[in-house]
Amino acid sequence: MTDPIELRKPYLLFVGAAASPIDAKTAAGVAYWRPENCRAQLRLDENAVDLGLPDMTVKDAAAAGCATFVIGLAPVGAYLPDSWVSLCVEVLEAGMDIASGLHVRVGSVPEIAAAVASSGSRVFDVREPPPNLPCGNGRRRAGKRLLTVGTDCCVGKMFSALAIDAELRRRGVNSTFRATGQTGILIQGSGLAIDAVVSDFLSGSVEVLAPGNDADHWDVIEGQGSLYHPAYAAVSLGLLHGAQADALVLCHELGRTAIDGDYQDYPIPDLEEVIALNLQVARRTNKNAALVGLSVNSSNLGEDEALTAMAELENALSVPVVDPVRTGVAKLVDQLK
Repeated sequence: MTDPIELRKPYLLFVGAAASPIDAKTAAGVAYWRPENCRAQLRLDENAVDLGLPDMTVKDAAAAGCATFVIGLAPVGAYLPDSWVSLCVEVLEAGMDIASGLHVRVGSVPEIAAAVASSGSRVFDVREPPPNLPCGNGRRRAGKRLLTVGTDCCVGKMFSALAIDAELRRRGVNSTFRATGQTGILIQGSGLAIDAVVSDFLSGSVEVLAPGNDADHWDVIEGQGSLYHPAYAAVSLGLLHGAQADALVLCHELGRTAIDGDYQDYPIPDLEEVIALNLQVARRTNKNAALVGLSVNSSNLGEDEALTAMAELENALSVPVVDPVRTGVAKLVDQLK
């Protein structure tokens, strides 16, 4: 289930016509955290998000040695645009593999399946959950676990978890990043796409993803969604129960006042309420779960304004507040015992 998926390197990252980094967050995440694996990008529009990689066609990328075409977008719903089908066929016929985190199983599209059969290239659908996942049992297990939770989607839960794991390992602490979304899986090379799991097995899948471990080992589990999201709260709830987390880190975008996207009628509650609800749910399976701090995305603010806002939150909530990009996460890791 969590064995490495062994993608061939280097990658050609597909950005499509995405105009926003959020729309291309999978490609952006892989480029940021694994730049050594990324050789080129393929954009369908010159105004699309630029990852700072050379622009190449499929033919040029294959000639340059690219081995895996990473579909770096995650559109809502389970569909594959027709224009992408022919592109995927071209990729496979050029000798590259495909790695996809889409809800639709790319390898099951008839034209693509035929190209796989004729070319010998492979398709990795990383959102395909393994069979025979268990229901959660809630039994205490050894080891230590940290879960990132959020006020909304796309507020930095994966980024924060990766940064915390990196800081722990930098300090010589035994730590593993546990990916629960398509981008994290493509970065880590292993994991389980929680949002593709049947709801009865959500908490059990997290118990399997982050099993009992050595007493001094930290599993840093990537959070998903938000308990306050009208569409995705179920995934967040399953993660909180299954993680049995000792430590929670709340992720939030400074200045965001409502659930992003088509949910603007749903305001984000006061952070004190968000913290209280997440702790209440987490303590159902670990009565000692504690908040160790906030990890904020302050990219929409200037430096001085961001640091002032973070200091005010620290004072109001009495916990460390960091921005992984501006300040690093050392103050959060200092709280872990």
